[in-house]
Amino acid sequence: MIRLGEKQKLVVVKKVDFGVYLAENMDSETRVLLPMKQVPEGTQPGDELEVFIYKDSKDRVISTTHEPKIKMGQLAALTVLSVQKIGAFLDWGLEKDLFLPFKEQAGKVQAGDEILVRLYIDKSRRLCASMRELYDMLETDSSYEKGDMVQGRVYEFSDNFGTFLAVDDRYSARIPRHEDCSSLRIGDVVEARVAGVKVDGKLDLTLREKAYIQMDQDAQRIMEVLEEFAGVLPFNDKASPEIIMREMKMSKNAFKRAVGRLYKEHKIEITDKNIRKI
Repeated sequence: MIRLGEKQKLVVVKKVDFGVYLAENMDSETRVLLPMKQVPEGTQPGDELEVFIYKDSKDRVISTTHEPKIKMGQLAALTVLSVQKIGAFLDWGLEKDLFLPFKEQAGKVQAGDEILVRLYIDKSRRLCASMRELYDMLETDSSYEKGDMVQGRVYEFSDNFGTFLAVDDRYSARIPRHEDCSSLRIGDVVEARVAGVKVDGKLDLTLREKAYIQMDQDAQRIMEVLEEFAGVLPFNDKASPEIIMREMKMSKNAFKRAVGRLYKEHKIEITDKNIRKI
């Protein structure tokens, strides 16, 4: 069987002026063309060639000796070449651009973005890209440990779970939802620290510094906001996590640590309803 989206070793069964026809064996009736410009010199019927199977611009099944940037069963970060109402077109290393349907986009994309996708075959038997259902395709056997710095590409946002990333474009990772990731977009590559490794191998990441370093930054942030509010913050450290995240862009625990430091340094006072700069 000739399989779309895969590399296969096929046999040359016929030579023609515009290329050679390949099949699983000399007796097979299902054949695919390899254009002449890609046929190795001296190729004869009976020779075996390794090719990639896809469809050309006229929707005909065709083969190529060129190496695509993604194959079936793989994930890859591909560049968005153009965006139209029906979807986007991606560079995957072949003459015909790879189509990413609008319904398969996990977020808005723009030309120039580099996004993580998988390959699938649509109802019309065409190879297309999808930004969805990537989670289960990512690996969980990285050698990273708690405290390591890594690079991860954002591929999905979840209101319930946080921001999902692929470390090195291959390992499953997540930034918890209590961290502010509002400045990030799908496709962004960020440097993060491994906050923990789950039993199943998935990585928990943080964009924040180690606690003792981050506390200084958080305390500075609180003082800046106090200045913006004329020296009075209209809530204290007992406010809801949602209010603290919205106003301060930090978790409630981080806020309480920083407030505690400022209080001990006699820079603020805490009342039942607010925090005041001294």
